[in-house]
Amino acid sequence: MATPASRGTTGHEPAYFPDGETAFGHDEGPWEEWNPTEESVRPVRGRHRVGKQRGGFARSSTVLGVGVIAAVGAGGIATAKDRPPVPISLPDLSGVTESLPDAESLPGVGSLISDDSADAGDDFSGVTQATAASGAPVAQLDGEPQAASADAGEALRSRIMQQAESKQEEAAAAEQAAAADAAAKAAAEEAEKQQTEAEREAAEAKRKAEEEAKRKAEAERLAKLARSFTAPLASYTISTVFGQAGSMWSSGYHTGLDFAAPTGTPIKSIHSGTVKEAGWSGSYGYRTVIELDDGTELAYNHQSSMSVSVGQEVKTGDVIGRVGSTGNSTGPHLHFEVKTAGGELIDPSAWLRSKGVSI
Repeated sequence: MATPASRGTTGHEPAYFPDGETAFGHDEGPWEEWNPTEESVRPVRGRHRVGKQRGGFARSSTVLGVGVIAAVGAGGIATAKDRPPVPISLPDLSGVTESLPDAESLPGVGSLISDDSADAGDDFSGVTQATAASGAPVAQLDGEPQAASADAGEALRSRIMQQAESKQEEAAAAEQAAAADAAAKAAAEEAEKQQTEAEREAAEAKRKAEEEAKRKAEAERLAKLARSFTAPLASYTISTVFGQAGSMWSSGYHTGLDFAAPTGTPIKSIHSGTVKEAGWSGSYGYRTVIELDDGTELAYNHQSSMSVSVGQEVKTGDVIGRVGSTGNSTGPHLHFEVKTAGGELIDPSAWLRSKGVSI
């Protein structure tokens, strides 16, 4: 049985050939019969085949484009893995579309194929190309996938930025807290140092004030004593001090303080008291002893003459005798001795200084 041949590109009427034979139009390849009703009832994009060429390539650019969209949507990547992208070129199929059945007469196909497809090219306005994380271009429909991906990326970026800012704020807060602690510690140490220094200065000032007060009190005491104590001679020279060793003294050392002065120089009572002894006393020559109120005894030795008698009350500055060289003496001088209430001979120089008398 003969079958009608498909409409060629020349516009001739269809010819009939025996079974198994094919018709050729210009340089086109053999065509197979296509039943549009089988696949057009389901409007699935990219599933319609218009015809086959020798190498198996689709003739219609529109159908091929829809197939590419479907493939991209299913696979997600338009380029082969680990291979560089290869440009795709489509042949001019304007002549082939003229031989196809009227698209408008096929249900569900008219929206896919139009007369302007050959001239204006395939309409892929609803398709956009995005870039996957691997760097390969990915076809996406306008709106939903790209917008969702952008929103997710923006949300992730915002979350990362918030975490980074939070870490920076925590680090800054920790640094500020450490600086505040260091400053507080330094301030406490400085305050403690200042307090210690202030306490030291206050203690030193107190010590100096106490020493100054003691000095003034002692000066006042000595001034008062000086008014009640006086030197035994108005003019003299210290010839021998207390404790000096020598064979001329029976005790082996000098027991008093010697004031050298010319014979007849008046001898004054150093302090007020009572005459306990007045007369000759062997090696001491003429000797006068005056007892003070505290029991201290003052002895004036080697006098040339005496002016008081036992039991007489004398006052500071009263003349009790005159310088001489009686007894065991090598020249005119006053041999002065001080004996405590306990009977101990002490250094007359120290005792006089303690009473405010300078010698």
